Order: sequence, then structure tokens, then C-alpha cells
Amino acid sequence: MANDQGLRDQLVNTMQFLHGRGWCDGTGGNFSAVLQRHPLRLLMAPSGVDKGSVHSDALIVVDGNGTVITGEGDASAETAIHLHLISALDAGAVLHTHSLTATVLSRIHSASGSIRLEGWEMLKGLKGIATHEATIELPIVANDQDMPRLVQTMQTCLHRLHQPGLLVAGHGLYAWGESLSDARRHVEILEFLLSAHWMNQLCPNQPARGDHENTTPSF
Repeated sequence: MANDQGLRDQLVNTMQFLHGRGWCDGTGGNFSAVLQRHPLRLLMAPSGVDKGSVHSDALIVVDGNGTVITGEGDASAETAIHLHLISALDAGAVLHTHSLTATVLSRIHSASGSIRLEGWEMLKGLKGIATHEATIELPIVANDQDMPRLVQTMQTCLHRLHQPGLLVAGHGLYAWGESLSDARRHVEILEFLLSAHWMNQLCPNQPARGDHENTTPSF
């Protein structure tokens, strides 16, 4: 942990990238990377700050109980979720985004408990998937301001996770990976797939250009 500048820079660059994509507007989102396993130390941005303008020296370090041990500011209220996902899934980083697409779709599909994503070439960007013919079910859990209860709700679906992410209804996406770069890739892929799913719902069964040249579109 003595030389953590590389990871600090990488986490700051990741947050700036996600902010630039409009996936963590305002003070939205929370992001962590494992700095040390034993004892567990997480590198995070402090709560309530614009994630697109955080400098590396403003990051905080929290322990396995979510207590800030280095840096100024408070840990996110959702730190318990990061700690649980990292422990349960042996993840190296957890990224939580608030994109418009993930937030709205997770609310629309909350009653079904998941969103099915299938047939997209970009599925191959997720770990363990080698064909566009794959199908994944992205779980959706109900939002809750009681963090221990929300963690418990997430726990009920972790055993059936076959992809590195889940949605919190009306709140956004949690994605993770073995490393920070893996987690960032999984955010990008899942956000793309959710956007593609949304667009496909808006334009279902539309003929490809040239299939019916004389067809008048209806709106």
C-alpha cells in the first residue's frame, strides 16, 4: 500500500471517463478499487463530491468495516455494498453508475426482477462469453435506504449471477471485475447493452433499410 499512486491515478481516470459519458452526473455514483486484501483496504472517492473533478490526493482509504482510515471526507453510504460484493465475488473493483438508461430500465422492469439481454455482439465483451448468441439475465433488486437490508437483498441473487453486474431499481448499475480495468470494461459493455435494449424496445421489428423501400413509417 506504500506505493498506491498508480491505482489512484487509474481510479481518477476511470471516474472522469464515466462522468464524461454522463453515467455519474452531479455527485452521483460511487467507485472502489481494492488497494490491499489482507487486511482489506479500499480506495474510494469521498461521498458528496463531483466524481469528474476529484484529484488523486482527495481519494480516501476505507477498511473492511467501511471506516475511513486515510484521507478527508466521508465514505459513501453504499460502501457496505462495495465491501460485500468484493468479499462475496472476490472482485478487485466495484463501479456504481447512475446512467439515465440503467436508471429508467431498472425501474420499468423491476417487477420482473431482471432484464434479458441476448443476441448482441457486444455481449462478448463480458467475461466468459464468446458468442453473440449468448443470453444473460441482469438481475434487478429493489432500492432501499437501509444499506444492510439492501445488501441482504443483493445476497439472494448473487448465487445466480452469471455476469458481472446487477441493477438497483430506479437507481442504476453496479458492475465489477477482477481488476479496475475489467470493471470499467464491464460498465461500458453493460451500459451499451442496456441502451441497445432500450432502443430495440422503442423501435421493435423495424425492417432494415432497403427491405421495404416504399413503406411509410408510422409513429
